[in-house]
Amino acid sequence: MQLPATAAKTPQQGRLMLLFSNDFSGEPRNQVDHTIQSQAAFGQNVKDWKPGTTVAIDPVADGYPVVRLEDLPPGSYNVQALLNRYETFHLADGRVLDLPPDQGEGQHWNIKPGNFYSKPQKVTLGAGGRIEGAASLTIALDQMIPAIVPPKDTQYIRHIRIQSKLLSKFWGRPMLLSAAVLVPEGFDAHPKSRFPLVVFHDHFVPDFDGFRTEPPDPNLKPDYNERFHLAGYNRIEQEEAYKFYQKWTSKDFPRVLIVKLQHANPYYDDSYAVDSANVGPYGSAIEQELIPAIEKQFRGLGAGWSRFVYGGSTGGWEALAVQIFNPDFYNGAFGACPDPVDFHAYTHINLYDDKNAVWMDGPMKRIAQPAMRDYLGRTIWALPDAMNYELMLGSNGRSTEQWDIWQAVYSPVGPDGYPKPIFDKRTGVIDHAVADYWREHWDLTDYLKRNWPAIGEKLRGKLHVYVGLSDNYFLNDAVYRMQAALESFRDPVYEGEVKYGLRDEHCWNGDTNTSNAYSRLRYNTMYLPKIVERIEKTAPKGADLSSWRY
Repeated sequence: MQLPATAAKTPQQGRLMLLFSNDFSGEPRNQVDHTIQSQAAFGQNVKDWKPGTTVAIDPVADGYPVVRLEDLPPGSYNVQALLNRYETFHLADGRVLDLPPDQGEGQHWNIKPGNFYSKPQKVTLGAGGRIEGAASLTIALDQMIPAIVPPKDTQYIRHIRIQSKLLSKFWGRPMLLSAAVLVPEGFDAHPKSRFPLVVFHDHFVPDFDGFRTEPPDPNLKPDYNERFHLAGYNRIEQEEAYKFYQKWTSKDFPRVLIVKLQHANPYYDDSYAVDSANVGPYGSAIEQELIPAIEKQFRGLGAGWSRFVYGGSTGGWEALAVQIFNPDFYNGAFGACPDPVDFHAYTHINLYDDKNAVWMDGPMKRIAQPAMRDYLGRTIWALPDAMNYELMLGSNGRSTEQWDIWQAVYSPVGPDGYPKPIFDKRTGVIDHAVADYWREHWDLTDYLKRNWPAIGEKLRGKLHVYVGLSDNYFLNDAVYRMQAALESFRDPVYEGEVKYGLRDEHCWNGDTNTSNAYSRLRYNTMYLPKIVERIEKTAPKGADLSSWRY
């Protein structure tokens, strides 16, 4: 692979990937994922790659789903190369780390601005991954992914970006925090009104999604959603987004601010909204810098009784975690399909008692642990595959994928300066000393058990958890344990809610009357009535409850 001098002006470092696809309908860089249709990729690190020189792919480069290059089946392929560029970070604690900074795309290596890549070209491979008809193949990374155009403010969706002093100090360079803010109907016409603030925790989104001021596009070509087995799901999404706009602007709908935070970082598309040893003080930065800036600019009420959080999956864990760790700062959390809230059930892995996370071992056989199941309970992704995927994308926990961000947030710093592994991705062996660290700092159920006498009164009535019994990532298993703990508490009792969706999959959010395909698009209309009820019940005497009710 060649890095042309016309493309790059300085030596480069990062994760160099060589991709092969026998699906000629698109570029290989857009065809590598967790599904059974995934095409193949092989990754290795490069350092000080000088423009105008070539680098050969190592035969033992980490591959996914084919582990080694020589194991690729003979046939015709589109081949493409891509460099996910790293930068060197000089952290305040003295660590010097090479990491992939987010460039406004939410840590998606295949569309990251500034990454170099090649145009696809067709090759024929024989046995052992050898190229037929040529001794070698030169692939020029002569293309660069362009920068993203920032979204513009509209009547209802506004934007804010600040430089965080806390994060900039930690990372040793300027670090930004952003948010997309959905302002209520009449926001500009009522300049003296002040509003409750709702943080909708989610993965990175480039703008506030799920809100559409126009009817569905009549020319939209309907797609098919494999997960929900629905034709035209893209049109359903537009219909639901338009219905939300209609409700949002109706006379009696709650007038609140809904915020989607943008806190992509060098390890993932979001930070998990807490302070951690590897990712940095994102929790403090969000609550001490970003939220006050939002409340000042967009006229938030600025009090704990007027702030709420909700979200699903990663956002579900974040909503529960920030409420539990900061009980006075928010007045209610609604966590749907939350990431593991008890590490006795880290998906389906018991980090404290199991010896191996990737394999179930018996005296004569071993079985691969599942990473994901479908609506029928069938394994559609196994953990060995999931680990190969992350190994292909990056070493030292730099894949910017799910298992690596859990490790980055929950683990202590390792001897090499990167997150200390919770288990070995290749062997699956669990490091129980790291698991003990996780328990002490990040096991939400264990934290509640240890601290309920001190924080229980502050959390009474604030915790609401929802999960489908057929969650694709087995997240219901941890919720069972949190529910048992919550219901055991006395003086005070928790006075919250835990609900399960029968046969519902990932991102079920408590709606028992609507299929998951639709209910997952209705977080805002699901929880806002409960939030208003909570405000009316708990607002302190003399609190201003009139200015946002025009």
